[in-house]
Amino acid sequence: MITITLLLSIILIASCPFVNMKKLYDKNSRYYRFLLYSSTAIGLIYSRVKVEVKGLEKIPEGRFLLVANHKSKFDPIVTWHAMRKYDLAYISKKENFSIPVFGRIIRRNCFMDIDRKSPRSAVKTVNHAAKLIKDGIVSVGVYPEGTRNNGEGLLPFHSGIFLVATKSDAPVVIAATENTEKIRSNFPRKTVVTLNILDVISSEKVKGMTTKELSERSYNTISEFINGNRSKTA
Repeated sequence: MITITLLLSIILIASCPFVNMKKLYDKNSRYYRFLLYSSTAIGLIYSRVKVEVKGLEKIPEGRFLLVANHKSKFDPIVTWHAMRKYDLAYISKKENFSIPVFGRIIRRNCFMDIDRKSPRSAVKTVNHAAKLIKDGIVSVGVYPEGTRNNGEGLLPFHSGIFLVATKSDAPVVIAATENTEKIRSNFPRKTVVTLNILDVISSEKVKGMTTKELSERSYNTISEFINGNRSKTA
């Protein structure tokens, strides 16, 4: 395992200079996907994380917009690992693209940064994400809360991010992650995290809904799941 890790690290570093950080990529690279998925798998092993998935059978054919709750930095990592066959590309904050090596790898995998303080920049990102879905390049993942939530329940959703779905006529896959916030405190003990696919709003229904309606339905679905789990453990 150590030899494989060192070899992969060398390949990752050697591959970084070929990534243009100023570019929003519109092609999915199998090579950089392999690097992302391989390094993620090894990272989760070292982090003592076991990922379980429930409800994958609900996901339709084709590309989609994935929305979920956000409790930890591990949320997207766990999710793109569990959903490797769907080639997720996340809309993420700019700071994540400044992380050495990692930032370049996710950029080349069509991940996009968003600046909510700049409406023009945000619209550009949303339009690019919608085009990626419409062209069948990748599925797109977002966290409508806009930031990690350290409390219980959900933070208010930013409904504007659902423009990605309405502009691409894509289905919305609603998910919830569990226990990712425990990974850091549990280490070196094992943490079992779960990705739950809760519901899917079909592309036909998306066409007849506003971004506010999509946001409210997604929020309520995730909130009910979280509250239901909380009552079970109370």
